[in-house]
Amino acid sequence: MADTLHTPATLRARSEGAAATLPGLLMGAERLAATVLLGEHGRKRAGPGDAFWQFRAAQPGDARRSIDWRQSARGDGHFVRETEWQAAQSLMLWVDDAASMAFASKGRPSKLRRAQTLALALAVLAVKGGERTGLAALPEPPRSGKAQLIRIADALMEGGDVPDYGAPRPQVMPFGARAVFLSDFLGPVEPLVEALTAAADRGVQGVLVQILDPEEEAFPYDGRTLFESMSGAVRFETLKAGQLRDDYLERLAARRAALRDLCARTGWRYQLHHTDRSAEAALLSLYTALERRR
Repeated sequence: MADTLHTPATLRARSEGAAATLPGLLMGAERLAATVLLGEHGRKRAGPGDAFWQFRAAQPGDARRSIDWRQSARGDGHFVRETEWQAAQSLMLWVDDAASMAFASKGRPSKLRRAQTLALALAVLAVKGGERTGLAALPEPPRSGKAQLIRIADALMEGGDVPDYGAPRPQVMPFGARAVFLSDFLGPVEPLVEALTAAADRGVQGVLVQILDPEEEAFPYDGRTLFESMSGAVRFETLKAGQLRDDYLERLAARRAALRDLCARTGWRYQLHHTDRSAEAALLSLYTALERRR
């Protein structure tokens, strides 16, 4: 049976299904973004990109030719001359597409769909504000324009084999960019620590959005219950599920505390969102948090 999951016909069907969902995802994200009052958003470029913006201290990864030697001679360090275009804000997004994100209790969207919609709505806001936006799953640097929104939406909808839990991809983000990571953050925390530490070293600040289904918070299980991971790789059956509730809730609270501590140490913000809550409220809260990161 496992072999039939990877036949050309099956893969094509899954690809066609994702493509059919793409317009709806993009339209939904644009409608959601329209609920946020844009105002003045981002530094819009005012010319071809040669207008002086500021000097900043040189950092690892800067090209030698970018150093302003005249300004550097006035002090003890090396300085880079930034133009307005180079200093324009970039927004980087990571959406966890692991199997655990597919969970959805009855009548509610999956964690993955809510994460996709919020991420794409943020991208819409960034592009409309004259900013560049990028997706951690894409090898290309962040870009602006409608075409980039389509590329991001297409990448968000790509299917494929995924693990039970996801981790941020180790992509180098632009200096001084802002970022948003959306996940349930229920898997191993070490890759996340590594990703946020590397981001902080490059002056990247942002928001961790933990997305959970209400059932994952309430643990409404009792008696005989079969627990199974979304990929089916892990199964556990118990006759007394209710006795696991306290331990489960304690571990969930500990994970949330660990995420808050990690954000505090790296200059990020932590937000919790439940899929039974308003997507509009979550987007507005995210937008506000990112604006404070300027």
